[in-house]
Amino acid sequence: MVSMETDSGAQASQLEMHLGYWLRRVSNAVSGSFARSLQARQTSVAEWVLLCHLHDRKQATPGELAEALTMTRGAISKVIDKLQAKEWIQSRIKPEDNRVQLLSLTAAGRRVIPQLAEIADHNDDRFFAFLNTGERRTLRDLLIRLTNHHQIRDVPFE
Repeated sequence: MVSMETDSGAQASQLEMHLGYWLRRVSNAVSGSFARSLQARQTSVAEWVLLCHLHDRKQATPGELAEALTMTRGAISKVIDKLQAKEWIQSRIKPEDNRVQLLSLTAAGRRVIPQLAEIADHNDDRFFAFLNTGERRTLRDLLIRLTNHHQIRDVPFE
């Protein structure tokens, strides 16, 4: 592999010169650590993401959640089944249309969200606490700008 000089004068391989390489390397570490921490609570990232979306919306149909999370209806159905088995979400039939299922958090689901949020916060702290507030804000702003510019709609849930 060809070596190149970085701005600091250090030698870097051609691979290491790509921002995508560094972004993926950090992303894998951050998301892998988070997924392992959630697994210790018998929870997946997809379940966490769905719980957060449902918390923000108060109630939603499976189709609305599938669209918001860019998941297939089959995939969202599996996550919903797992959350219902844990009794973290419940469903009821929409009064105006008995073909429509409305999902909402249960009391147990509302109680578990802060616990899972603490895991997410701890994971963020583990990787980003050494950055000062301005650096974290800049990193977040740059990632949001990239997401918006490239119209990235997929929600990370793996």
